[in-house]
Order: sequence, then C-alpha cells, then structure tokens
Amino acid sequence: MLAPTQDWDDAFANMAHIPGSAALPGLWAEQAATYRASGVRVDQGVAYGPHPREVFDLVWPDRAPRGLALFIHGGFWMRLDRSYWTHLAEGARALGWAVCLPSYTLAPEARIAAMTAQMAQAVQAAAALVPGPIRLSGHSAGGHLATRLICDDTALPPAILQRVEATLSISGLHDLRPLRQTAMNQTLHLDEAEAVTESPALHRPAAAIPLTCWVGGGERPEFIRQSRLMVQMWAGLDTPTACMIDSSHNHFTVIEGLCDPASPITRALCGPA
Repeated sequence: MLAPTQDWDDAFANMAHIPGSAALPGLWAEQAATYRASGVRVDQGVAYGPHPREVFDLVWPDRAPRGLALFIHGGFWMRLDRSYWTHLAEGARALGWAVCLPSYTLAPEARIAAMTAQMAQAVQAAAALVPGPIRLSGHSAGGHLATRLICDDTALPPAILQRVEATLSISGLHDLRPLRQTAMNQTLHLDEAEAVTESPALHRPAAAIPLTCWVGGGERPEFIRQSRLMVQMWAGLDTPTACMIDSSHNHFTVIEGLCDPASPITRALCGPA
C-alpha cells in the first residue's frame, strides 16, 4: 500500500506545534543581550568576509582556550543571526573553549551553497585567532551547515580539517530534497541539483570525524527522521556516528542545555572538563 501524501509544510512547521513560540525570538534576543552585558569577554562583529553579514562574535573563556567551538544558528537559512544565541556559548566557555557564533547571508539574497562556503570562511578566520582543536556544532539549518563542513567536498583546507575533533548537528537538516516541496522554497530557490549537492546525507565524510546527531524526542517527526537518516547513511563509511534522541524536548528547548557546562549536550560538543 502506498503511503499517504506528506504535507511537507507541516512536517517542518516547528512553531505551529509549540504553544507560545511566537514570543521566543524576543526571549532569545533578551537572554543573549543580558549575557553579553554580564562581563564575559565577547569580541563582537569580527569580519570574516566583505559582506555585512560575514561577521562572527567570539566568546572567550577566563583562561587560555582549550580550543575553538563553533555554533551556527538556525532559522531555515532565512531568518535570525548570531546575536540571538550568545548565551548558548556559556556551557562550552565555562569548560575552557572559545566559542565562535557566525552570521551568514540569508535567502533569498544567498543560495544555501553560498552559505556553506561562508561557514568554511568563518571557521578559517576563527581558527586563525584560536589555536588548538576545533569542535563544530549548529542547530536546525545550522546543523546542516556544520555537517556540510565535514563532507567530502568541504572547502576547509586540510590543515584546518585536521584540527576538527567532532561535529554536533542539533536538530539538523541533512536531506534537503523534501524542502523543494514546501512554500519556503519560494525563498530558498532550491533546485534539484543544489538540493542534492547540499544534502550531507548524500555525501561521504571528508575524514573520520565523529558526528553526533542530537534531536529532541518531542520534535516534529521529520527532524527525528533526518537525524536518524544522517547517522544511518554515514555509519558504514568508517566515521564514528551517534544519534541521540533527547527526552521530550522540542525543537527549541533541545538547545537550552548548551548554557550549562554539566549538561549532556554540552559534553557531547566539548567532551569532559
């Protein structure tokens, strides 16, 4: 029997299924601003390219950094920027990591392939400022971009790629082909070729860099499927992979643990203290 036709707009509609979610962007912005004003050292607006959105914030630990942790924001490649998420750096920062939070040019001004290239530029620029190992992470669309950085066509130079110890894709999107059947594709302008090229699940890994796909158990089923799919596709390609379905968290509460150095999700990103 054929499966019923999927409503792909509903499959990706996180806010439509979370009561009170319309107020969340304002809350995130407030929390991030409060954190930036708390006395933590944050170098804001560090340029990694000429476009106004080609900038990142760099949050420094209280001592010499253990290495560099990157967090790429979500928003379906169409919304938000680095300034909403500064407070999420605290877990990694408290464990001694410098945390880079980049912005990137949004659709429709930029295609997703261009955003992938921008994130490689951001990593190179931040890596020049912070020595040591690199940990990559991102949420939703940011999880996609973080995973793209370790695919076989990565724009990261070999010397930078060798420093990447682990990648954490949180509620990441790893197969972009279904997005072509959504209303948001009027903004993303994904064609079949780009949807295939920009889908991490359809690539091979660039190296045996451990990949963890972390997703909330209360998320839309499509996000859980996408995390499982990514792990299944790379599990046989000599890359350590894991899929963590985190309790009953939804698409937005799943990242809150990044504020806490003792949380499992922070330890997945940064390792033990």
